[in-house]
Amino acid sequence: MKIFVINGPNLNLTGTREPHIYGTETFDTWLPNIQAQFSNIEITYYQSNVEGEIINMLHIAAQDTNCAGIVLNAGAYTHTSIAIADAVAGISTPVIAVHMSNPLSREPERHTDLLLGKCLGVISGLGMKSYELAIAYFQKTQ
Repeated sequence: MKIFVINGPNLNLTGTREPHIYGTETFDTWLPNIQAQFSNIEITYYQSNVEGEIINMLHIAAQDTNCAGIVLNAGAYTHTSIAIADAVAGISTPVIAVHMSNPLSREPERHTDLLLGKCLGVISGLGMKSYELAIAYFQKTQ
């Protein structure tokens, strides 16, 4: 079983960017720990600051016959990208959207979520634990 974790813009700065919101753990530290925790799952991690590259990776994940699900943190594109929302709607692979922070407790422009109706579910506000919970869901449903 394979899970794709796809991160959007600025998530490459996690650990140093606004640590009071996103914490101090980097994805370089998180990934080996989560792979050890879910050793029976192949986790493919991808991050891009470019909208089209995120869409391409959603398509690649959806074409992978071993992919049981996609964990997507589209970052700020969550609030602005109709194209990413359309890509999620256009694939049959289930997608769980995650947010490290709680967008509803932040600036008003972050209250709009274009992915809500397209994803299987949304987990927000739990930092890196949001990803872990999404992966655990896919593990239990397989």
